[in-house]
Amino acid sequence: MKKKIALLLTAMLLVSVFAGCGKKDEGKADPTKAPEVTKEVTEDAGNQETQPTAAPTEVPKEKVDVTIAAMKGPTALGMLKMMEDAEAGATANNYKFTIAGAADEITASLIKGDIPIAAVPCNLASVLYNKSKGGITMLGINTLGVLYIVETGETVQSVEDLRGKTIYSTGKGTTPEYTLNWLLKSAGMEPGKDVTIEYKSEATEVAAILSQTENAVAMLPQPYVTTVLNSNAKARIALDITKEWEALNEGSTVVTGVVVANTKYLTENPDVVNAFMEEYVASAAYTVENVDAAAALSEKFDIFKAAIAKKAIPYCNIVLIEGDEMKTKANAYLNVLFEQNPASVGGTLPEDNFFYKR
Repeated sequence: MKKKIALLLTAMLLVSVFAGCGKKDEGKADPTKAPEVTKEVTEDAGNQETQPTAAPTEVPKEKVDVTIAAMKGPTALGMLKMMEDAEAGATANNYKFTIAGAADEITASLIKGDIPIAAVPCNLASVLYNKSKGGITMLGINTLGVLYIVETGETVQSVEDLRGKTIYSTGKGTTPEYTLNWLLKSAGMEPGKDVTIEYKSEATEVAAILSQTENAVAMLPQPYVTTVLNSNAKARIALDITKEWEALNEGSTVVTGVVVANTKYLTENPDVVNAFMEEYVASAAYTVENVDAAAALSEKFDIFKAAIAKKAIPYCNIVLIEGDEMKTKANAYLNVLFEQNPASVGGTLPEDNFFYKR
C-alpha cells in the first residue's frame, strides 16, 4: 500500500515539472522566427506616424453668374483681360460683360441690382449714390485723367502759356469744363477773362478746327486725341491735364472712371465682389503692360479699333486704386466738382460708406 502511494506521488511530481517547463518555453521567443503578430502591429503603427490620414477634400464652390457693365471708352480698357478670360471660362465666376454706349443704358439696372457691378464716370457714381440713398458703393478708381491740351503749333509749353489764348473743347456743363476751369484757376487765371473757352457739341468739330487753323489750341479726351494726331501731322500733345493738375494741387488728381457695385449685392455677396476685384487688379496691369495684346482685345470687344487703342492706351491712365487712397483721391476730385456745381455730384458729397475697403 505504501508502495502504491509512493508511485502515485512520484507521477504527480513529474506532471508538475513538465507543466512548469511547458509554460516557461511558451514565454521564450524563438530567435530564428520573428513574431508575426508583433511585426504587423509595428508596421501599422509606423504607417500611422508617417502617413497621417488626409483631410477631407474641400468641395469647390459653384461659380455664380455676374453681369458687369462698362462704358464704351477708356474706363472699359482695364477689364479687357477679364473679358477674354471670362469668355474662356477661366474667371472665378461666370462674368457676362455689357458694353454700353451711354450711361443711361445701365444706371437703372445698376440701382436695381440687375447689373451688380459697373465701370462708370466718377461723378456719375456719386450722383447714383445720392439718388439711391446709398445704394451704390465705390470699389476702386480705374481711370485717372484722359484729357489733353492739343496744339497745331509750338506755343504752349506750360499752363501759363494758355493765358490770352482761345481753347476749343467739348463738355460744356460737364466734368471737362469743371476740370479745365479748376486747372486754370489753380494757375492764377480766370476762365472767360484770361482765357477764352469755346465749347463745341462734338469732338469732330474740335478736330476740324485743329485741322484748319494754325496754332489752334484744344482740349480733348482720349481716344479723340489719338484720332486727331493720326489724321493731322501738325497736331501735338502740348499738356497732360492730369500731370498739370497734380503739379498745381498736391495730393489731388483727376479721376475719370471708377468701378462700383450695387450696395445690397455687395453686402450679400462680398466673396464674389472681392474675387472680381482681385482679377481686376491683374487685368488692369495686363492692359498697361501688354499694350499690343490689349489693343487687339479692345477691337475684339468693340471698344476701340486696335490701331487707335495701341496709341491711346499709354495715355489713358489705366489704374486700379482701392481703399484709403481711392477715398482720398475721389473725395478731393468730387469736392472740386461740387464747388463749381453741386448737381454734378448729385447735390451733396457722398458719406464715408460710399467707399469700400476690402
